[in-house]
Amino acid sequence: MEHTMDNESVITGRTDVSMADAKAMGYQAYQILRFGFTVAPIVAGLDKFLHLLTNWDQYLPAVVNNMLGGRGHKFMMVVGVIEIIAGIGVFLKPKIFAYVVSAWLVLIIINLLMIPGYFDVALRDLGLALGALALGRLSAAYGN
Repeated sequence: MEHTMDNESVITGRTDVSMADAKAMGYQAYQILRFGFTVAPIVAGLDKFLHLLTNWDQYLPAVVNNMLGGRGHKFMMVVGVIEIIAGIGVFLKPKIFAYVVSAWLVLIIINLLMIPGYFDVALRDLGLALGALALGRLSAAYGN
């Protein structure tokens, strides 16, 4: 007995999911990622000033701090402002700012690879960068 697949099955990869259900699931994934990439950068950015979650200055390589004339803490506060703006941007214009956040995370990964002992955090941030990239792609269908 031959099994044929309709267009919906080809798109979803399943025979038990309708096109409407697939679109609804895609929209839910978009909303979850949008929420996460709005809140996380804003919280991380604010914490650059408060240091409640961690001492963010430890994530700045010594060579960079030296290049900044020992003003690494002030630099991290500027980073915090950029992260807050990026989070607000994801909320308002995810089609653009999801890619900004993804690129920002790639820069963070490069930074972390310069610090021995933070490779695990760099790997986690790779996952986040890919999530932000996915949000950007989903924004083409669901976002503004």
